[in-house]
Amino acid sequence: MKKEDIEFGDWQRILIGNAPAEFLLEVLIRTIVIYCLLIVVLRFLGKRMNGQLTNLEMAVMLTLGAIVSPAMQLPDRGILSGVVALLCALTFLRVTNLLGYKSRRIEHIVQGTETLLIKDGIIQVSVMADNRLSHQQVYSALRSSKIYNVSKVKRMYLEAYGMFSIFPDQKDRPGLSVLPPDDDEIHSLHRPTEVPTLACTHCGFTAPKSAGNQPCPSCQANQWVDAVL
Repeated sequence: MKKEDIEFGDWQRILIGNAPAEFLLEVLIRTIVIYCLLIVVLRFLGKRMNGQLTNLEMAVMLTLGAIVSPAMQLPDRGILSGVVALLCALTFLRVTNLLGYKSRRIEHIVQGTETLLIKDGIIQVSVMADNRLSHQQVYSALRSSKIYNVSKVKRMYLEAYGMFSIFPDQKDRPGLSVLPPDDDEIHSLHRPTEVPTLACTHCGFTAPKSAGNQPCPSCQANQWVDAVL
């Protein structure tokens, strides 16, 4: 559209566009057809599309939106081009999943792998940095699993599809609290340690009280707080 064709107050252009008013009925028909086809395609994409999506599935979902929009709204685009694009997206995902099923290497390349975030009560800070995670994101996941002490975690993984998997440690060991520091009332969930112990605020490593002036052996940080049970 040329700039001289744009006039303020041209309500027909604002509400309907340059297409004739009859095109609104065509949009309705296009939308119904594409919507029904999209429901069918999503059904064949599988139940995973209704759950937590992997990188590949997220890419396909975003692609679907770009595919259906022109076929529904643009008068110079036919429905068949959208149909072909939807079928291509469906075929791509099904074939890629089949290849991933047959080849572990292809599965790792396409879907990714899990990442170890906490090992034996120690936060893997370098891994967190590589995955652009903050401490509060990790603490929030632990609190959601009713774990309030980092040392109570045997393993914590960041799965390939973005969710956290947490395996508690049955041992009652002192460690770094994951509760909000400004909420004194909630800290009643903790118990003081029998032996004075410190916890590194960066990775959760625990050490005797005498280590307070020394860098953390695990992450080299030098910020300590009292460990709790």
